[in-house]
Amino acid sequence: MPDLDAWISAVRTSQNRFAALLAPLDAEQVQHPSYDDDWSIAQVASHLGSQSEIFDLALDAGLNGSPTPGMEQFQPLWDAWNGRSPEAQAADSVKANEALVSRIEGLSGTDRARFRVSLFGRDIDLAGLLAMRLGEHALHTWDIAVALDSSAVVSPDAVHLLIDVLPGTAARAGRAAAEPRVLAVETADPQRRFTLTTGPDVELASASGTGPVDLVLPAEELLRLVYGRLDPDRTSAELPGHEVVPELLQVFPGV
Repeated sequence: MPDLDAWISAVRTSQNRFAALLAPLDAEQVQHPSYDDDWSIAQVASHLGSQSEIFDLALDAGLNGSPTPGMEQFQPLWDAWNGRSPEAQAADSVKANEALVSRIEGLSGTDRARFRVSLFGRDIDLAGLLAMRLGEHALHTWDIAVALDSSAVVSPDAVHLLIDVLPGTAARAGRAAAEPRVLAVETADPQRRFTLTTGPDVELASASGTGPVDLVLPAEELLRLVYGRLDPDRTSAELPGHEVVPELLQVFPGV
């Protein structure tokens, strides 16, 4: 796991990108569709806003020993965000996300080291919380970015960190293929090798060696694949093995 400064820096970069994307949009533009099915740009922002408040409660729990947040805390937050106008969802989300990132940046070394919390069924330290937050924030920010610019990619610093925690995400997000197989996968930027098992348990495991591979793709595309965001027109189709991508899209329908 990279050091905390790297995770905090990547979360900050993602927040700055998110704020910059929303800043020029007017009340009508924030109602345009995002990449997320059935969600406007404002609704994606609203989701990130409510989640920033949930993660703030998780920080309280991990630092102060307060109760771990659950559905009784989540639902009122979701209701409040859903009740805002689209323009307010966008503007308030930028503020809420900024508050969370600023709080994380201000944590002392002692607080960083002692932080522990159980969240969404996982017992995690601060690096684990930041990995969880970065995965959500960077991919949803891309959902907005690509709606505004079809050539947009996930932020490179997020990709370089998330690629090494992607096996855990794949295990949670994957759905067994009708005809399971084992694939050797290689990525670039950064270069990694994985073994992808598509059933009965979906597993993406780090691998070593220089043998033949079944699928080659940029790490950014593997990340989007596991998160259910690898459309045929947003892939490096000229690289080896891309004929298996439609099959893998069924394994990773989206998170």
